[in-house]
Amino acid sequence: MKPSVSVFWFRRDLRLEDNAGLYHALRSGSPVLPIFIFDRNILDKLNDKADRRVEFIHTALVEMQAQLVGLGSSLEWFHNDPPGAWRQLLSNFTITGVFANEDYEPYARDRDESVKRLLSENGVVLYLFKDQVIFSKEEVRKDDGQPYTVYTPYRRRWMARWNESRQSSYPTNEYHEHFYRRPARPLPPLEYFGFIGTGSPFPRKTLSEDLLAKYADQRDYPGIQGTSRLSVHLRFGTCSIRDLVRRASAAGGNYLNELIWREFYQMILWHFPEVGKGKSFKPAYDWIRWRNKEDEFEKWRLGMTGYPIVDAGMRELNSTGFMHNRVRMIVASFLTRHLLIDWRWGEAWFAAKLLDFDLAANNGGWQWAAGCGCDAAPYFRVFNPELQTRKFDLQRSYVSRWVPEFQSAGYPRPVVDHAFARKRALEVYRQALQRTTD
Repeated sequence: MKPSVSVFWFRRDLRLEDNAGLYHALRSGSPVLPIFIFDRNILDKLNDKADRRVEFIHTALVEMQAQLVGLGSSLEWFHNDPPGAWRQLLSNFTITGVFANEDYEPYARDRDESVKRLLSENGVVLYLFKDQVIFSKEEVRKDDGQPYTVYTPYRRRWMARWNESRQSSYPTNEYHEHFYRRPARPLPPLEYFGFIGTGSPFPRKTLSEDLLAKYADQRDYPGIQGTSRLSVHLRFGTCSIRDLVRRASAAGGNYLNELIWREFYQMILWHFPEVGKGKSFKPAYDWIRWRNKEDEFEKWRLGMTGYPIVDAGMRELNSTGFMHNRVRMIVASFLTRHLLIDWRWGEAWFAAKLLDFDLAANNGGWQWAAGCGCDAAPYFRVFNPELQTRKFDLQRSYVSRWVPEFQSAGYPRPVVDHAFARKRALEVYRQALQRTTD
């Protein structure tokens, strides 16, 4: 006779603590079998077999498996496409219900619909819960019911709702005895899944009171440790958004603003999923005649543009999978305005390299930089890399770390003159926008 269980499906919520869907699963009345699927629909498309995101996921799962084994349970893992994994589960267990947390990306929505149909055909219900955001989908809307497309009024409504609700944590630890009891099933090494580890340390999961207090003054300076480095932990759910928002709200200041921006872009992706599929939020910007010079893109990609702050950012990204947020804006502006290369090229490179890659935030940031997104930088705002360096890296501490040769004869000359590039960009953008009004 097959064991009877409810199933909790971990996705981008790799923690046992304060986990909405897991909490509801543990209270469902059936022993809870925790599972994770190494989704081959995603992994097989990754060309870089030293992808640090896969390594991060594997590391988080190893840590979580140790917790589960300590509770007398074990993670059930699969290396398969989701339908294949679920067919195997359905053949091995009598499943009373499946619990998971919502994911708002287009692929995830399609995946969940296909799994929902498969489970329904077998008499099983898929229950989805909000966990990776404070407010999702329809929860922060204008008075007329339409979604916001400008950040500031969205933030005001978001804050009003937060002050009304002050969402509490989910005390999953009170129900740990409801995990399905079974012998440990060891998680194989990363190489089993076709990937190799880099051995590089990942950012620690900390948010100090001192950082929160100094965040507004330090956040724009890439040469110092003035940001939380928690974006990867939010991306894969190894920390709780509710905990971070409560702490940021209590501290006041700008850190909470960044968490709300994250939710703003998640909301935009939900209501306008086409932006995640290569469409400009503002269609007029699709008329821009991008130059798309592959040799110039290669110089940008490798950090060899002759602009030290740009090159430092790209080298940091390629080496570590991280780039400071201020520098992300600088390099994105440079690619789209100075080189007139399609923002989608830059978006794709960031998607391949960022350890904290999140489709909503990455797309939102690139469309903001290119001027084609919601509440985006106006087309006539062209960052001057030299002025940005003087303002945010005056002592060249960040530049010196990543481009030590920037003052030597061997450092490349600028790929383009700033004044010329700015004038050219303004004209190209003006022509594109004028075409839509003619």
